[in-house]
Amino acid sequence: MNVEEFRDFCLSLPHVTEKMPFTSLKDPYSRNVLCFYIGHKWFCYVNIDVFDCCCLKSTSEEAFNLRLNYDGVRPAWHMNKRIWNDVYFNSDVPDDKIKELVVTSYWLVWQSLPVRVRKAIEPDEG
Repeated sequence: MNVEEFRDFCLSLPHVTEKMPFTSLKDPYSRNVLCFYIGHKWFCYVNIDVFDCCCLKSTSEEAFNLRLNYDGVRPAWHMNKRIWNDVYFNSDVPDDKIKELVVTSYWLVWQSLPVRVRKAIEPDEG
């Protein structure tokens, strides 16, 4: 999977928007981070130049199990390490599994949105 395929997949989920919120930072890695949002919260981010990994939310139990089963899943940098993982591309994590984890992250974040926001966007389950 390349960055465009990954981006297209994320944007294919209902009501997803994207932006690069860190363009004013001095750190080149952070400047090139593209975040995918449902409502006003991100559910995934990826560096578009390096395209080494994506950061995804999961339950604490799933995060623990993923880290046990895949070398390419590690606690996320600068995020709550109990529930956020960095999932590495071109590792032992298959592309289909990465897509599954993206969808899981999307739904976990969607469920954390305020009810009024969820009602306004009402995505179809996919």
